[in-house]
Amino acid sequence: MGRARRARRIAQAAAYGGGVGVAGLGVLGGLGYGLLRVEAVMTRRIVGQHFEGAPDDAGRYGTGHGRPVRLVVLGDSTGAGMGADHPHETIGATVASGVAAFSGRPVELTNVAVIGAESTALGEQVDRALEAVTEPDVALVLIGANDVTHRIDTSVAVRHLAEAVRRLRAAGAEVVVGTCPDLGALEPVPQPLRLLARRWSRDLAAAQTVAVVEAGGRAVSIGDLLSEAFAAEPHVMFSKDRFHPSPVGYARVAAALLPSVCAALRLFGELDSPAPDRRRGEGVGPVAVAATMAVTRPGSEVAPAEVGGQARGAQGRWAVLLHRIRPALPGSGGSGGSGPGPSPATGADASDDDATTPAGTPGAYA
Repeated sequence: MGRARRARRIAQAAAYGGGVGVAGLGVLGGLGYGLLRVEAVMTRRIVGQHFEGAPDDAGRYGTGHGRPVRLVVLGDSTGAGMGADHPHETIGATVASGVAAFSGRPVELTNVAVIGAESTALGEQVDRALEAVTEPDVALVLIGANDVTHRIDTSVAVRHLAEAVRRLRAAGAEVVVGTCPDLGALEPVPQPLRLLARRWSRDLAAAQTVAVVEAGGRAVSIGDLLSEAFAAEPHVMFSKDRFHPSPVGYARVAAALLPSVCAALRLFGELDSPAPDRRRGEGVGPVAVAATMAVTRPGSEVAPAEVGGQARGAQGRWAVLLHRIRPALPGSGGSGGSGPGPSPATGADASDDDATTPAGTPGAYA
């Protein structure tokens, strides 16, 4: 079963109840988690001890005139900033500072993320966020890694995430979700666990993307954003536990999220909704196909779209796939963004991911 089909199936199970197992892998998933238990001890010895906590990054960022932009952060240790040394080094603080710079207004950051949180904890976090900020302007959610490592049924995890997005949208907030990182990109994790972890992570990220877009939010792929840099400079990109990002690593993740947050707040004018560039693999098509492409291209944003005034087509919800940190065009010789990467039709995962759209589909991907 291709990843696009798995993502649709998981999202449907989340919407209507029932479960499809961890990442929808059935027996393979059970065998994989048996291996996970055996190798977990090895991994902990390699990775090292966890931190005591995370810095408190709540507060006001930037200066300027007008009402402060109200930003809330939810999620797990990545959202909390575990591994950062100072409050201004977290993803929330970096995004808040960026929004303040682009908007010319101060930003009030409220962070309710919890170290070790799974998606099932998002309901309580939304409660606390809306109690503290009744009408947030934008919410940033970072979740998923613990759902993979703690064996949470994927459809259950996705259902809780979708409900959190719907509640935040109902409160008037724009919602940007950083989907599950690619745990297979962590060098300290031994093989063959890394290969299984990559598949679990990408399946969850794709299903998260479908659910987030269906609920009216924007999903940004975190994927293996740090893997190349980690291999080259692990002491720079990752903190001393070799698992959580360092301040430099957090800055790189925040750089991928900031353009989507600013676009959600309509800070870029006409660039908030740019015309997709098919040469860069951008376009409008079924959300499950967009989700499949996004998981292999870190920094990709998937957001709701319409075709011919309609939100849905024969294959489900329409979505637009954008690379707001634009990679260089193939053959251009440039080095911007994350590089040209695989094309949607010929990427390394194309055969497994069902990453194709029938010819003639309105707004189909290149």
